[in-house]
Amino acid sequence: MKLLIFLLLLLPVSSALSEMNVESPHQVWKVGERRWSVQEEINFAQWVETNITEDFFVQHKIPIDCADVPYAVRWIYARIAQLPAAATTKDNKLIGHWSTQWGHLPTHPEWNKDTRFRRALLHMLSETTTRTLPSDTYPIRIDLESITPGTPFFVTESHSGVIRRVVLDGSSIHPLQTWEATSPAKIQKLSDRDFLTPRPESTVYSGLVKFRWPIYKNGRWQYLPPSDYPFYSLEQYSSDFYQGHTDFAEAVAKRIDPTEYDPWEKMERLLDTATRYLLERVPIVQAGFQRCHRGGCQEGSALWEVHSTPSRDNKIVLLMDRLLQIIELNHLDPEKVKEKMEAITIPIQKDQSINFDHLFKNYLWLSSHPEDPIEARWGLKKCEMIFSQMKTTKEAMAFIERTYRKRDPQYADYAIHQQKEILDRLNQEWIKSECKEPASSFTRKKMKK
Repeated sequence: MKLLIFLLLLLPVSSALSEMNVESPHQVWKVGERRWSVQEEINFAQWVETNITEDFFVQHKIPIDCADVPYAVRWIYARIAQLPAAATTKDNKLIGHWSTQWGHLPTHPEWNKDTRFRRALLHMLSETTTRTLPSDTYPIRIDLESITPGTPFFVTESHSGVIRRVVLDGSSIHPLQTWEATSPAKIQKLSDRDFLTPRPESTVYSGLVKFRWPIYKNGRWQYLPPSDYPFYSLEQYSSDFYQGHTDFAEAVAKRIDPTEYDPWEKMERLLDTATRYLLERVPIVQAGFQRCHRGGCQEGSALWEVHSTPSRDNKIVLLMDRLLQIIELNHLDPEKVKEKMEAITIPIQKDQSINFDHLFKNYLWLSSHPEDPIEARWGLKKCEMIFSQMKTTKEAMAFIERTYRKRDPQYADYAIHQQKEILDRLNQEWIKSECKEPASSFTRKKMKK
């Protein structure tokens, strides 16, 4: 296998099989003799890890949903590197860099200023979904040569994303970190998540995949058969792949990083990762408060999308959950853990800091809303947050009763039961925290929303 990779680095597969083609001045971009190869996949991975950030699509004003992330990242890099790119549309047509229907629009050397490319990109994204991904990708081996930043994954007809980076030191929940987005399509931040997908389906070859390389052959651009690509494998669909593991995500994790870490060492590395996320959150929260504390950043607005932190906060919650799990399951000394956490300080604003231990005990009460006071953003107004959530839960129960009790009583019972469980947990936390009914301006503001 190593020899095969070495040969492929020297001689791109697509160059050997492609014919020369005459390029039109009206096509989206020109590629000349440039073709994909294993080395170009390595270059692509390095570009993704370096350039794709949480607000990449916000900065470039490109609306996306989950299925758009793999396609958009691939096409943008291909445009920058002058490499071929293709996509299968919903009506099973192959479009790509060679398409000429946008030839009347001006072009530009920089991709983000290239009107022709941007129009083609938006059209392509509107014509592709998770249902088209099987036509443009092929299943791969589960190893470090195949799975690199930019590698797509998808769940059959429902969700997709790309690998953000591969972590091999135990400092993350899962060694594969991902970039994902939500539906519907809109200008939005990417979500930084841990790889967590259900078992892939061999009928459509979902799971971890690579984009196929377009080649020019017999007078047209087309794909090679999936089995002709260098990383091709069906191993992720085999029952042997799951042997000894609870699910697909765990099987992938152990294949990528089989190291068994010392529990204390694992705790320390996750603690470092959580601290990094918290420190990165500080200027984001401060900027959001400066822009939004006087209003104008209502949930769902463009400013809320820019300045809110739900994705980052969800990541912090997962890291804290994992820390708690490691500490409890391995019976780590709670006093030593507390001492280590108390030594870590987070400067949330001028002349005010909090330690990690406080956040570890109150991470469920971080506020993601940019209009909230900085203290509330960092869980320092826990009772106010509990009170607000209790009120919201009661309002949800009243809405369910009004809307569904007569038309669907069975669903109403089910939904009310779920809300009561939430309310019970909030009441328990209210009593545990010795809260009293607040009357702060923050609470009144939350109650009005």
